[in-house]
Amino acid sequence: MTRVYVADAKPEERSALRLLLLDLKMEVVGEAADWFTTLAQAPTRRTDMLLIDWDLLPINSPSAALDELRKACPAALVIILISHLDARQQAALSAGADAFISKGETPDRVAERLRLAAASVRIV
Repeated sequence: MTRVYVADAKPEERSALRLLLLDLKMEVVGEAADWFTTLAQAPTRRTDMLLIDWDLLPINSPSAALDELRKACPAALVIILISHLDARQQAALSAGADAFISKGETPDRVAERLRLAAASVRIV
C-alpha cells in the first residue's frame, strides 16, 4: 500500500485529498497545515509519496526547501499541488518536484495522476 503524506494549509483540501487517497487504497500517514510541521513529521512516517501545496513552500527559496525535504525523505516521490496553472508549474518541476497536480483538475483526473504516481513508487 502506498503511504502518502499530505501538506496543505486548507483543512477542506486535506480532507478531500484524504478521501480520494482512501478511495485509491492508499494510506494517509500524516497531514500538515504548514511547512515546518511537514519537514518535521514526513521523514518519521516512512512516506512513499508527498503531496505538498506549492503555497506552503518558503517563498524566498522553494528549491532549497524541496532539497531539504528530499534529503529527509530520499525515497519519496514529491508531488506539488498547484492552485493556478502558470509559471508555478515549471517552477515546481525546476525546484525539484517529481510532478505537479493542479488543484483545478477534476477529481477523476487527480485520481488518475495519483494512480500513475503510485505505480512508480517502489515500496520496500
